Amino acid sequence: MRRDDSSPDIAFTVERLHAADEALRIAVVTETWPPEVNGVAMSLKRMVDGLLTRGHRVQLIRPRQHAADAPQRDGPLREVLARGVPIPKYGSLRVGLPAKQKLARLWTLERPDLVHLVTEGPLGWSAMAAARKLKLPVTSDFRTNFDAYSTHYGIRWLKRPIAAYLRRFHNLGHATFVPTRALQEQLIDCGYRNVEVVSRGVDTTLFSPGRRSQELRSAWGVAPDDLVVAFVSRIAPEKNLDLVVRAFEAVRGTRPNTRMLWVGDGPAREQLARQHPDHLFAGMRSGEDLATHYASADLFVFGSLTETFGNVLTEALASGLPVVSYAQAAAAELIESGRNGLLAAPGDEAAFVAQVMRAATDDALRTRMAAGARASVERLDWASVADTFAHRLRDAVGSAEALRLARDGGF
Repeated sequence: MRRDDSSPDIAFTVERLHAADEALRIAVVTETWPPEVNGVAMSLKRMVDGLLTRGHRVQLIRPRQHAADAPQRDGPLREVLARGVPIPKYGSLRVGLPAKQKLARLWTLERPDLVHLVTEGPLGWSAMAAARKLKLPVTSDFRTNFDAYSTHYGIRWLKRPIAAYLRRFHNLGHATFVPTRALQEQLIDCGYRNVEVVSRGVDTTLFSPGRRSQELRSAWGVAPDDLVVAFVSRIAPEKNLDLVVRAFEAVRGTRPNTRMLWVGDGPAREQLARQHPDHLFAGMRSGEDLATHYASADLFVFGSLTETFGNVLTEALASGLPVVSYAQAAAAELIESGRNGLLAAPGDEAAFVAQVMRAATDDALRTRMAAGARASVERLDWASVADTFAHRLRDAVGSAEALRLARDGGF
């Protein structure tokens, strides 16, 4: 006899099959992974580490990063390497090629409880197809506004097709995870279904005001009373770099002892360095070195309108830097104007420049915001984020089991 989703027998069976303390077998499919340096790779590593710490087993499917790349195959994390090709203008990153048949064979032999898709490229699409063929539960992350990127790379005409593709991709799964409530509402308004919030954390041990280094500032040629304005991220057109430059130049017109610090790499770095040889270009940094660069600056400026979260904002705040940003993504939820930073309405460039000027020229205000910056993110620990992520994955497995049992008529 067929039972509905609320059947006690079904609920009991789902609970029995996937009890709260039972380890899950999770296949994670991504096209970026450390040592690649970007927000997706770094935050995903934290999430995967959290799953492993909680006793779950993870099968990581990713593109081979270089010829000598060898997969990890021992322990609770097992890697499967797929073919990939370099992303144009981003030679250090690769896009995975389709691997539906390979993944279908793999998951037939080693069936996971759930497939989690991190990126929406050809590898991710083929993984979705393979998982659906095998009737495996699928969850996904919405981490990058690829449709918004189109306006920065001369392919504005592709914005609507890309948006339609992303919506179709994510709606094929059981749930889509986003890092903020604002993005959740935005995607729901655009026709996305089953959108759930899983936030991001920040390592407050690594990123700390205590890492401020006068030695590093001296190496930059910066005096103790000089102001250092920092930008940390991929140096690429979609980050609205021209606006950051204009805001900095406005500040320097009033406060000549101000220096601009760029930390990161990307397709726009070379041209930016040619245009502004007096700026400081630190290149790609990581670990304690990156944390020291953050803490040794005085103000963080971020003009991007394409972020889904913006991990650099939480890292800057944890480092004791006041943040000036548009009121979107993580900034809209974390920045309290006048307490830990200043905000401008998204797209209002005049207001953005004015807020940067205000933060840079009002020393008393900037000192108060620096004191509030650290406190505003101390609750964002990765352990609680990993708990939420693991819980959402388990919910997806349980929901898929309930739907299957209801469809098949239960027992």
